[in-house]
Amino acid sequence: AVYNYAKVECKCHGVSGSCALKTCWQQLPTFREVGDRLRDRYDGATEIKFNRGGIKLVRKNKRYNKPSKEDLIYMDESPNYCVPNAETGSIGTVGRVCHKQSQGMDGCNLMCCGRGYNTFKQKLVERCNCKFYWCCFVKCKTCERIVDVTTCK
Repeated sequence: AVYNYAKVECKCHGVSGSCALKTCWQQLPTFREVGDRLRDRYDGATEIKFNRGGIKLVRKNKRYNKPSKEDLIYMDESPNYCVPNAETGSIGTVGRVCHKQSQGMDGCNLMCCGRGYNTFKQKLVERCNCKFYWCCFVKCKTCERIVDVTTCK
């Protein structure tokens, strides 16, 4: 995910870009590229098990292709993070704040695991209209506003 996808980057040195001297180095992929590549491999990971003799690893389901050296494999299913699990330290998603408009990981549809969500109004008190006075303090007013908060059922 990192080393195999390094690229050779070069830079020219010289008068008016004449490239009298060329310096090259290996450039690692960006963090986003590595993350995307690992996520794709995670999504396509192959479940494996030991054979009857307990010596060799084999695919649990023969319908799937044999994993390559670059593919991820796993023996145990990932824990269900939707429900509390003391063994993994997961507190579940009940009561978690989510964003009902978002289609991402923070969205209510995904985070609430299909259980739905509750929406309520909350009074938010925060500092506002802050002004810096020379020297050396900041004076702020206190503002209140009502916001919609959405939490998982």
